Amino acid sequence: MSESNPENAKIVAALTAAQMYYMQDLTMGAIASELSTSRSSVSRLLSFARESGLVDIQIRSPFDRGLKLEHTIHTRHRVVAYVVPMPESISDIDRLERVAMTAGRLLGRFVDSNMVVGVAWGSTLGAISRHLVKKPTHNSTIVQMNGAGNTQTTGIDYASEILHRFGEAFSAQVQQFPVPAFFDDPRTKEGLWRERSTRRLLDIQSRMDVAVFGLGSPFAEVPSQVYIGGYLDAEDYRSLSADGVVGDIATVFYRGDGTFADIDLNARASGPNLERLRRVARRICVVSGVQKLPSLRGALAAGLITDLILDESLASALVREVALETRATGAPRALR
Repeated sequence: MSESNPENAKIVAALTAAQMYYMQDLTMGAIASELSTSRSSVSRLLSFARESGLVDIQIRSPFDRGLKLEHTIHTRHRVVAYVVPMPESISDIDRLERVAMTAGRLLGRFVDSNMVVGVAWGSTLGAISRHLVKKPTHNSTIVQMNGAGNTQTTGIDYASEILHRFGEAFSAQVQQFPVPAFFDDPRTKEGLWRERSTRRLLDIQSRMDVAVFGLGSPFAEVPSQVYIGGYLDAEDYRSLSADGVVGDIATVFYRGDGTFADIDLNARASGPNLERLRRVARRICVVSGVQKLPSLRGALAAGLITDLILDESLASALVREVALETRATGAPRALR
């Protein structure tokens, strides 16, 4: 890396300042003196180091309620949880934004060179994409997990913006999936899935090392995009209700007990088969709002999540429910 490049020179200066400040305990004044610059310049360099991911600050407190929730969720559901602390009084819009910000800063831990990263679209992924911390990688691919088109829009602009931000953050190639979210006829989907151009995308999806997704829910206060964006009609809603659906991942639906076989709408969905999704090594779910508890419970029951980033209120509700269930039956559902 050439230090003569202005951007590289800034990175080197930020690293130097960060090492002096965090590792050597020098004051900003002392650093400014050693670097022959001003304190305000040192402050800007330290801010840049944090925002660009050069510095990763972690807080560990023995009194952190979130840590206890994370431990309980891991014990009960066998997933690694990251609980985002916040007061119950904030709006669900702010709640989503804070969870998305945390997720954006955590994802660099999971994405590396020579990886295929599957990305769904929706309100949650849109928010995450705005908070991604840059981490240059090599030979990596961001692939769209499900189509975004409907009778009102191709969905290309909406999905491509999310994918572009992911690709830019990780210096990765982007592969879009320009098909409808739902086909009118399952036979149309079957025919298109035999086309070589589509099979190429499906092959990339089949090699995903990481999948990043939110949970669609008909119950959420911040509506999931699939339920408000013209993707479903009245007949579709009747079908979902009859099938006992509580949520979706990348527009593929599942029930409260975690099953997803024989859900009619899934035959027309362009998202990944959930059985295949379970084979992806790292499946990162980002979710907020207690209204999504049924959706989260179903996804956990289906074994679709390995890493879970969620707000404190939702985590508390999940743990509370498990505790009540344990008292009533002697064992939580996940262990029965």
